[in-house]
Amino acid sequence: MDPTTSGRFRVHDRRQRPDIDDGDGTGAVDETGSGADDGAAATGVDGDEEFVLVELADGPVDPTAPDAEDRFDPLYATAEGYEGELADAVDALRPGFVVEATLAWTDGSARFREVDVVRETRFRFADGVEGMFEAAVETWQQIRAEGEPVGSITTRSNDGDPNGALYLFADAPGSDTFGEVRTGRLPIEPLVARVNESRDDDDPREVFVLRPAEHEFVAVYVVFDRDGVLAQTVRDTYDLGPGLAAGLDASYPGGDGGDPTVPGGSDESGEGDDPDDDFDALDRL
Repeated sequence: MDPTTSGRFRVHDRRQRPDIDDGDGTGAVDETGSGADDGAAATGVDGDEEFVLVELADGPVDPTAPDAEDRFDPLYATAEGYEGELADAVDALRPGFVVEATLAWTDGSARFREVDVVRETRFRFADGVEGMFEAAVETWQQIRAEGEPVGSITTRSNDGDPNGALYLFADAPGSDTFGEVRTGRLPIEPLVARVNESRDDDDPREVFVLRPAEHEFVAVYVVFDRDGVLAQTVRDTYDLGPGLAAGLDASYPGGDGGDPTVPGGSDESGEGDDPDDDFDALDRL
């Protein structure tokens, strides 16, 4: 009998499985530009698709704990070759969904034995973004002037209510912050977890990971309301799925118009944001 693992997982991404090692010891290169020497990912057959999964902890993870970073190590599950109701359930999974699942391990590869969606948060990735919104650019310039590699601000609606948390990470020449986020090597789960812990609701979020073409940073924008005007505006602006044109009451999460991510007021160090840093994202997109 194949060994199994059961738990709660984040569907971080769905991608083509990287090539097996090409024999020169370097490993193949996947679509993010990162090497494919990822354990299970490197054992697959070229052309198959896989899910990048992150197992979620039962409770908050202390970022200072020695094994904190390891708690968000990605694992990989085959995305194809299922039958019946399980095939339908697996095919319906989208990046960002939280699932209760049982994985069976065969020859070093994982396959879903059971899977149920418990939260329909969405992750959306866009590389080479043109027309990055001005507030992100201005905030990044301020962060760099202070000599910091990362920073965050809280965004607010026209009514002054917090509606998202914007994180900015350095992406200097020769690095691939976007690829590291997309493959799960640079964990963004703690940012989403902080939002969920700080919000007095169980609503799904919308997490946008954007790398602008003209600036050396990657934006991770955790929008509190997946169905709200802000999320729809960002989707419209960067052609990442159904937005305002689909209507505010449109059924969601259907429609994947693009390739398929903190609490408001906190930064990477855990200190509160300056209220003067708040901005109205809708006015600036």
